Amino acid sequence: MNKLNEDWAVEAQGLVKTFGDHRAVDGVDLKVRTGSIYGVLGPNGAGKTTTIRMLATLLKADAGSAKIFGHDVVKEPHIVRQLIGVTGQYASVDEALSATENLIIFSRLLGLGRKEAKQKAEDLLEEFGLTEAAKRPLKNFSGGMRRRLDLAASLIAQPPLIFLDEPTTGLDPRTRNQMWETIRRLVKTGSTVLLTTQYLQEADELADRIAVIDSGRVVAEGTVDELKASVGTSSLHLNIQHGKDMQGARRLVEKVLNVPSAVSAEGGKITAPLVHADHVADLLIALREANIELAEFSVQKPTLDEVFLTITGHGAEEAVREPEPRKEVSV
Repeated sequence: MNKLNEDWAVEAQGLVKTFGDHRAVDGVDLKVRTGSIYGVLGPNGAGKTTTIRMLATLLKADAGSAKIFGHDVVKEPHIVRQLIGVTGQYASVDEALSATENLIIFSRLLGLGRKEAKQKAEDLLEEFGLTEAAKRPLKNFSGGMRRRLDLAASLIAQPPLIFLDEPTTGLDPRTRNQMWETIRRLVKTGSTVLLTTQYLQEADELADRIAVIDSGRVVAEGTVDELKASVGTSSLHLNIQHGKDMQGARRLVEKVLNVPSAVSAEGGKITAPLVHADHVADLLIALREANIELAEFSVQKPTLDEVFLTITGHGAEEAVREPEPRKEVSV
């Protein structure tokens, strides 16, 4: 095997996949740096899962190319499969068997010896907080426990690249936070993670860089801060103590910040775009000199919600029907 590409874990150019008349993936470009968490953010039906399946050699692209650590997914699929782990690919489990027994079976299928497979199962169950449930049949597992076991199974071969396709969908907040910590630990121990999600908070919390995908296309790409900066400036939020001071406060905000047409005032609250942060001090001084008291004051960056809405024209969790992929595996 050639030496792994040290800079890029994933390099994809112009990926296209069509199902009938539906163009599920329409020229997607991705570059994922080794050792990072890369988020692919988009609503249901945006083309995220189809893209993952093409990168993981589970679906053949109609056009475009992709490399995993420098290895072509079409020309060198067997090498690529040794370098990746994919959540969901171990869905065929025996519900009557325990977590330990299932992991041992997967390990044996991947070529591990009996003793090594048993040790690997124990280590993974401990890593994912499933030791106490190790002997319990899977049919008694909760959704969150099943999701963690699925991720554990994908790591048996300790792959340098891990595809996580919406790993926390449907999980409760506590279990979701546990999964986030596990994902962070994976990267700290040397893995690269490509994460698809429709949760804005998840992308904000985890990803070093984000590709926003909509209708099969990458419509924006960058760090969280870069994406937020692309849709506008920070905003200033003031809560005025006394209603009688609202008009005076608004006039001062418009004058000091020089944004006369972009200030909104409603219910005792004033919101205005903040182009220059150093003007905040000037505004506070002006308000104090005018004897206008504040009940609350904050400066907020644009949220990923605002980024997604601005870029795509709809919310990130707006569902779009995506056709079922055909059963097609490259060999």
